[in-house]
Amino acid sequence: MSLWQPESPCDAGCIPPPATRLSPIRQAGRLAALAGVLLAGAAALPVLPVLPPARRSALFRTLARGVLGALGVRLAARGRLPRRHALLVANHISWLDVVALLAVAPARLLAKREVRDWPLIGTLATASGTLFLDRRRPRTLPATVADVASALRAGAVVALFPEGTTWCGAPSGGPFRPAMFQAALDAGVPVVPISIRYTGTGPAGDDAATVVPAFLGADTLWASLRRVLAAPALTVSLAASPALHPDTAATRRTLARMAEAAVRTDNPGVALVAPRPVEDFPQTPVAAATPIALHAA
Repeated sequence: MSLWQPESPCDAGCIPPPATRLSPIRQAGRLAALAGVLLAGAAALPVLPVLPPARRSALFRTLARGVLGALGVRLAARGRLPRRHALLVANHISWLDVVALLAVAPARLLAKREVRDWPLIGTLATASGTLFLDRRRPRTLPATVADVASALRAGAVVALFPEGTTWCGAPSGGPFRPAMFQAALDAGVPVVPISIRYTGTGPAGDDAATVVPAFLGADTLWASLRRVLAAPALTVSLAASPALHPDTAATRRTLARMAEAAVRTDNPGVALVAPRPVEDFPQTPVAAATPIALHAA
């Protein structure tokens, strides 16, 4: 593991065989529905440059919800999300994390540079305003932090995964890397921690935590997608904690620790409503706040 390119001990071997699977016919139906949504997104690419930002964000939220619906993934979101000037940070388990965030937040994403080269997905990511981080070139980090800060100052909501790679989920998770939190300090915007969890049908037929959607280690995107296609019932739950408003004494490391603590803590949140301006968020000055104790979810 390196500071620049963190590696998770989780890999595809951490994912147990599913208790039940959909029939091949139903899996094929889901795959066809997914292809239809992605093709619809591709068809919209020529008009994206002329759409107002609000319309463009609404279009990508619709596409993201369409992807989840095609895959049979239920979305459950709790908490209030900002419309402007905020940094969203979340734990990272799967490529589905990105889809779930885009389904509820008018956000620009920070993604690894390799995503830009993925067929169709990379094109859609670029069109949505995604910012890219080249993890192979550490010298580019300050420039990327500056790009994120510039986007935040311009009014954007930017979402990123500070663990730096995917993990199996709570309680297994990586430390939040502090570098990108500097962008929030430089831009003077709050940080909103978001906890992402996946549940599915357990052996007893009840809802249980699952790592079926995880995208880990040397796992391929196709292998992960096949597991999702075969899962009878999946739910992705997003819980937004109250925004952290850093004061003048805050540092990026303090901010990272508090955001990580909020994500690791089981936050019940409240029913998600239409996004509100960030100034309506409950204000929690970072330097004065009591850190939240970590515990296993």
